[in-house]
Amino acid sequence: MSNKTNFCVMFGGNSTEYEVSLKSSYSVLENADKEKYNIVKVGITRGGQMYIYEGANENIKNNTWMDDSVNCRKALMSTTYGDHAVYAINADNTLERVAVDVVYPVMHGAYSEDGKLQGMLDMCGVPYVGPGCASSAVCMDKAFTKLVLNNYGIPMAACVYATKKDVLTSFDSIKNDVENELGYPVFIKPANSGSSVGVSKVTNGEELKDALLKAIKFDSKILIEEAIVGKEVEVAVLGNDNPVALTCGEIISDADFYDYDDKYNNGTSTYSIPAKISKSTWLNLKRMAEGIFTYLDCKGLSRVDFFVCGEEEKIVFNEINTLPGFTNISLYPKMAMASGMTYSELIDKLIKLALESKEGK
Repeated sequence: MSNKTNFCVMFGGNSTEYEVSLKSSYSVLENADKEKYNIVKVGITRGGQMYIYEGANENIKNNTWMDDSVNCRKALMSTTYGDHAVYAINADNTLERVAVDVVYPVMHGAYSEDGKLQGMLDMCGVPYVGPGCASSAVCMDKAFTKLVLNNYGIPMAACVYATKKDVLTSFDSIKNDVENELGYPVFIKPANSGSSVGVSKVTNGEELKDALLKAIKFDSKILIEEAIVGKEVEVAVLGNDNPVALTCGEIISDADFYDYDDKYNNGTSTYSIPAKISKSTWLNLKRMAEGIFTYLDCKGLSRVDFFVCGEEEKIVFNEINTLPGFTNISLYPKMAMASGMTYSELIDKLIKLALESKEGK
């Protein structure tokens, strides 16, 4: 019998961040220690269908994995608590049990990072990397995140909220609120979206409606935030009940703001690890990031994003990502490695934390 852990990497998903997941998953699969783990690859299509995939990792990165019909079998996750298995459906409709000890959902956005997938895994009793159902849902929704952190005095950008219905029926009222309470420029953000999908910078009233109509394509709840001028600094946090902020990195964006193309397609932005800030500011960032991680009941890992503003280096919280990108240009793994880990050691630590979190429950 093998002493290896059956490590399931889930990728894809019915999300606008599907392609990001494929790139992140490829990096995880390439760096997971094959001497320690039996790798089980479970892909979810844009339409939400689940498959066990046994082909080349390169096909995942290139989004051709579904073309490899020889190595793709439809599958389903066992919902029997404690079964800890995925069942592959063979051509003759027989089922083949594939054991799973721990899951890393290397997935971003809707149906993956928002608590839905975590809820399913909780029902199955399978340990998994990252926060639980409630924490994932709150952290994914930027409006809910703000409501929770307001109670802890975390400094954040001023904001106006709007719904899809408001945008379609009461635009003038929204415009008045923005101009009276915030002023331009502002950022328009879908409440439940990551990787800057659907985000726009608006500098005047004429641009506002187009940006809102763009945002409601991705969510029915919209945030309109004042523009904060400052360094974009991200903090990598790792742990469960005693989280540790490993280090911080500064994004030096090549675009007007750090948007989807700048993050994943152009690759022209640069970064500094650690961020170019004073030691006292780093210590304040570290304390605040670890506090936010705890207040929001996060587990495993999170990337906590801030602005550091002006010569006085005032700190403003931006958002938290509970399943941050793990692509070859993503900052979270780069920050972890800058703190002394290898990529493989980081995966080992995340798996250990997932198993410990399950035991704690």
